[in-house]
Amino acid sequence: MKLFQSIFGKQDLVGTSYPDWLVEAAIERAVEATDPRIKFVSRFQKRLRAPVIRAIDHVVALVDAIPEPVAAGPTDYSQTPCLGAVFASSKGMLEALGRDAELHDYLGGPGAGAGRITALLLAELQERKGLGVELVNDSIQREVAQVRVTFSAHRLLDPADDEMETRRLLKRRAFDHLLTLALKRIASAKVERADLKRQRDLLRRKLDTLESGGWSFDAPEAEHPTRAALEAELDGISAQLGALGAESSLLESHLAILIETLEQASSQLWSSEIELFLDPMNIQRAPDHPSARRILLRQLHNVLGRRVVMLPLSFSPRDLPPREDFARAAERYLY
Repeated sequence: MKLFQSIFGKQDLVGTSYPDWLVEAAIERAVEATDPRIKFVSRFQKRLRAPVIRAIDHVVALVDAIPEPVAAGPTDYSQTPCLGAVFASSKGMLEALGRDAELHDYLGGPGAGAGRITALLLAELQERKGLGVELVNDSIQREVAQVRVTFSAHRLLDPADDEMETRRLLKRRAFDHLLTLALKRIASAKVERADLKRQRDLLRRKLDTLESGGWSFDAPEAEHPTRAALEAELDGISAQLGALGAESSLLESHLAILIETLEQASSQLWSSEIELFLDPMNIQRAPDHPSARRILLRQLHNVLGRRVVMLPLSFSPRDLPPREDFARAAERYLY
């Protein structure tokens, strides 16, 4: 399965251009990730070349715009306002990092023994309106309208022992996310004939498989498949699609969707800066309020309306508490 060949390697950028092998690999990845039968369309590689380069330009700029990692050690929490906003406490921050599934897999494999880790933290931002207590002119006022900001669903993406490697992995992930958006459009097309419905169902199954394997910025399944299982599942789907064949007009429409998605990469996946003024309880304040902390974060958006806060982190695995064995924890409660 060629989907798992790496792109965006350490030597991928040559000045302001990309080596031919990278562009060709990205075209191959785009077709394999959506509908491999696109290869039967005349001149598909030439037609995809410019859109693929535009998409690469976009994801490179998108990831390069992510600021330098924030140190996230036990003593950094109280000195770094964004950590104080995103995590409830220093202990809670280290516990959240320590129980992260992707970090656990990395440290148990290629990252074993790493002295320091870089990763991108994602979190959901919510603003909750409510009533609270305020001290105004030395007088306590009750039932004052307030907006509290909370961050939840913390998870790490692409941990590595080198910041450049994390950024390379994020570029690949962003490119892959564009491909899942294209596949979602292809798989959502309305069809009437039974044979076309079968193709649509296979494409939807492929989309589910890619997303379960972490091909997006959404949280993967709790029990995400191994690479070998993912490859086997995708190979099976590709074989079934190939056996069904396809009309040239259908493949033309699939190629058109892929081209459009890649050409419009900047409106499919983008980031923006958000500025918050929060007090120590994460209640929104006016910029000149004495308890207001200015918090600058970046937020990632996609065309489907999904939004997550991004915060690059750097930390030492030695500072993290041991990951709890849930089976043993359950035994403590049951016996």
